[in-house]
Amino acid sequence: MQVGDQMFISYPSAVQYKTKGNDTDTKGKTGINQLIWGDWARIDRLSGNWVEVFSRRKTGWVRKEQLQTDRLLEVNFVDIGQGDGCHIQTPQDRAIVIDAGEEDNMYRFLRWRFGKFSSPFKFESFIMSHPDKDHYYGFKHLFEDKHVHVEKVYHNTIIEQVKGGKSTLGSEVKIGKKKYLNSLVQTLNELKAITESAAKRGRRLYPNMLNDAIKSGRVEDVIGLLASDDYKQSKYMDGYSPDDQNGFTMKLLGPVPKKLDNGKLVLPKFSSTGYTKNGHSVVILLEIGSIKMLLGGDLNEPSQEYLLEHYTGLDPQPRTPEEEEFLVNEGKKYFGVDVVKACHHGSAHILPAFLKATNTLVTVVSSGDNEPHSHPRPDTLGLLGKFSRSERPLIFSTELARSGNEHIKHPNIVRRELRTDIDKYSAIINNPNATASQKQKASDKLEEKLEVIQRTVSNYGMINIRTDGHKMIIAQRLERERSKSKRWDIYQFEVDVHGRLKYVH
Repeated sequence: MQVGDQMFISYPSAVQYKTKGNDTDTKGKTGINQLIWGDWARIDRLSGNWVEVFSRRKTGWVRKEQLQTDRLLEVNFVDIGQGDGCHIQTPQDRAIVIDAGEEDNMYRFLRWRFGKFSSPFKFESFIMSHPDKDHYYGFKHLFEDKHVHVEKVYHNTIIEQVKGGKSTLGSEVKIGKKKYLNSLVQTLNELKAITESAAKRGRRLYPNMLNDAIKSGRVEDVIGLLASDDYKQSKYMDGYSPDDQNGFTMKLLGPVPKKLDNGKLVLPKFSSTGYTKNGHSVVILLEIGSIKMLLGGDLNEPSQEYLLEHYTGLDPQPRTPEEEEFLVNEGKKYFGVDVVKACHHGSAHILPAFLKATNTLVTVVSSGDNEPHSHPRPDTLGLLGKFSRSERPLIFSTELARSGNEHIKHPNIVRRELRTDIDKYSAIINNPNATASQKQKASDKLEEKLEVIQRTVSNYGMINIRTDGHKMIIAQRLERERSKSKRWDIYQFEVDVHGRLKYVH
């Protein structure tokens, strides 16, 4: 350990002090910040058992034992209002975004996290779980930023398009009494056949956004994701199989296609267009060490039945309690996890048997204000608690985690109130006739306005998960800090001797 080294805060948290104490004594010291496990820290000075570090924009002293060299896996559920938004930072320091909400909250968070994108920044991947606006449209702001590059954009193979003047999910085929989508888009060239046609794009937001992203030149590839049609053959995200030795794996559990006799892959249609889009969400099982997390987009009852039937080979509508117990136990082999992102923002469209099969310890609900669905639903919250494997079920909500301060509670409203000023300063910056001095002043003012929005998104409402595969914390900012050294509400989890994650504090 020496000056200039970059390290990380150790489990579970550390107080950053204004001045150093004796080797172990902190009595009477003034705390200036609370840092959580995995926070980046740069070493500025060493003195005995104390280390002066720069972290979270403050410089202060921590003890040596409160620092570690290993980076953790971070899974951040961002408060993006109505919709889903998840940022993953890997132990190799690669950035992945799974859904980005509908507005620009995810963009503002990532801009804050990665230095305002003042220089080119490359994301490893963007994953759009399905083509619902409250999951994908926030990516528009990332695609439009000229400093943002991404290696791969993934989607669920269903591309909204216009045919005969009507919106469609592509061509269909009927087999027996069931209908299937048979024009699944898996490659970039297949996607371009749709997006490069103005007639096929029409005024649909999804294909037009993808077309703009491809034309930007800052997207290297766009790939449609499908799980294996054979439940015995596991399929993983590129680079995250056990053989890749990246420290954790990302297994694809959905969408699950069916293979026709001619080898063509299709997806079954559910009761409506909305149910079909949602039901075939990209489903990812993330596993690190002894800890598992399930990210399931907007799965609904018919899709959960379909997935249970595919992976267990059993009737997803059991007739007796014994049959249901057997179905659930078989389902646990594939869907049993420690942390689950609640499907569809905690809507009532949930299958109890599937929920039982997840057998989760922790549930995270991504939901927002000012929406017409009353998410999360009271009955769903009850089911989440009832079917948790813990005697003390833990349910986290981005909406409930947000501060009660009006500037924090309603970030979208604040953004609209600030939009006039933001547009005014942006116009000056882009005005070729403005002087350098005018542009600099406008840029400074713009940053002040954006900082209000970025602070609300990055500090409040976000559910932070940090883990090394053996221990885990879930942290959320307190609405009102108790002191400078107590700013976070932190929950600690550890793997017991049986390899099972337990809530310990």
